[in-house]
Amino acid sequence: MDETKKSAAQGTQTEIIYDELGPEYVIEVYDPKLNFRGVAVLDNLNLGIAKGGIRMTGTVNPIEVSRLARAMSYKNAMAGLPFGGGKSGIMVDPKGMSLNKKKAIIESFAKMLRPFVPKYYIAGPDINTTEREMMWFADAHGDWESCTGKPANYVSRKNGKTRRGLPHELGSTGFGVALSAKVALEHLEMKLKGAEVTIAGYGNVGVFAHKFLEEWGALVVAVSDSSGTIYDRSGLNYAKLMKAKAKTGSVLSYPVSTTSKKLTRDIIYELSTDVLIPAAGPDVINATNVDRVKAKIIVEGANIPMREEFEKILHRKNVLIIPDFVANAGGVISSYAEYMGYDSVKMFKLVEGKIVPNVKEMLLSVGKGSGMPRDAAIRIAKRRILAGKAPFRK
Repeated sequence: MDETKKSAAQGTQTEIIYDELGPEYVIEVYDPKLNFRGVAVLDNLNLGIAKGGIRMTGTVNPIEVSRLARAMSYKNAMAGLPFGGGKSGIMVDPKGMSLNKKKAIIESFAKMLRPFVPKYYIAGPDINTTEREMMWFADAHGDWESCTGKPANYVSRKNGKTRRGLPHELGSTGFGVALSAKVALEHLEMKLKGAEVTIAGYGNVGVFAHKFLEEWGALVVAVSDSSGTIYDRSGLNYAKLMKAKAKTGSVLSYPVSTTSKKLTRDIIYELSTDVLIPAAGPDVINATNVDRVKAKIIVEGANIPMREEFEKILHRKNVLIIPDFVANAGGVISSYAEYMGYDSVKMFKLVEGKIVPNVKEMLLSVGKGSGMPRDAAIRIAKRRILAGKAPFRK
């Protein structure tokens, strides 16, 4: 997103907003040797240790991290997890950076957060951080429990108990997003089989949402990445698209047919579709395009893909929106499974056992065709947060 669009998307917020939930801690760090700034926001600890990933981009800032941390407070509460909400950001663009420098930055960030991690905050992967970076983080910090989303072969043996990493690359977040889309379609009495789906962002979330929805009979007709959008009304085959993406790094290398088209990246938000899954960065639906959104259902795969004011505009147009902190909770549920020492089979069952009833509870509380799903979910989450008391705080 260019700076003009980003400014329009972010609105007028110029400082962190404090309210009855928090944030409780805002930790800013700076490494003069590596020349990077970082921030961690621990939004609310009533339900337990703050949990949320590390975002590494050239545009991330304390305001964005605070918004993400609040989303994590709601997400963990809605998922029924004994975690508070947190998030962190490293303010540097890793594109074109050497692997050694990126590793050094992650290691430095891990060491600077030691006073808070893992007693008050547990890290995890997010944009531009994966299982590899989580391994670096844990190694540098010195505590296996300092983060989740670690590689499956990253093992802890303590007191006769063996625990393994559960990388988000297994697809937990995308699986939860796909389940949320399934429940939303059922809620509107629309058939999953043959339902048209568009997915903006073909990273870890978008890829697995495609995989599972295709397996269940939906028709993924368009996907996008940084290079553009590939559109095919007859449906995009997951295996073929993954092969093409692996070969060239672009979804635009998908085999061309008489029914396929190559389009610009951001046009995907304006295509007619049953389900739109924004699974890219923040604020992608904003003042510049909200009036051209034609989806019947939006399932927010990414964190904060639009501000509440734009959700309200779409709600008035009868678009059903499953908010981010409900739809994409699969990743943090996987984090909890790793924290507890569960295997991947038990993790996927846990994701399904939490996502499906949570989406249904939210939709039931607003009633079919009325009320804002986000408002209903926030009411549920706030009630749980304010009633909680962290076991490590007296």
